[in-house]
Amino acid sequence: MAKWADYLISAVRYNADHTHISQLKAHKDNDDTVGTGEVYERQAIVDAINNGTSFITVFKNSSGNWGKGQKVYVIKVQGISYLKTVDNGKEEDNLENLPEF
Repeated sequence: MAKWADYLISAVRYNADHTHISQLKAHKDNDDTVGTGEVYERQAIVDAINNGTSFITVFKNSSGNWGKGQKVYVIKVQGISYLKTVDNGKEEDNLENLPEF
């Protein structure tokens, strides 16, 4: 497996209104292996992306292996930063329906 990004996001935890991600489970991309998932606060991921760290979403495929998802961006909507894979203009985080933890 070639390196996909600096970190791979596999799951999310939302706020009570389900509009903002509060925490994310991310794994270090070790080129040929996926590191153990660690929980990060949303703002830490926003700051890391803004400082040049790359993130993509990942998922377990039917074979039980990691599959490559989409690149994660910080998109501002009305001055607020959101984590997204697509700039849809909505005031909410959107990371491809990743599983919740």
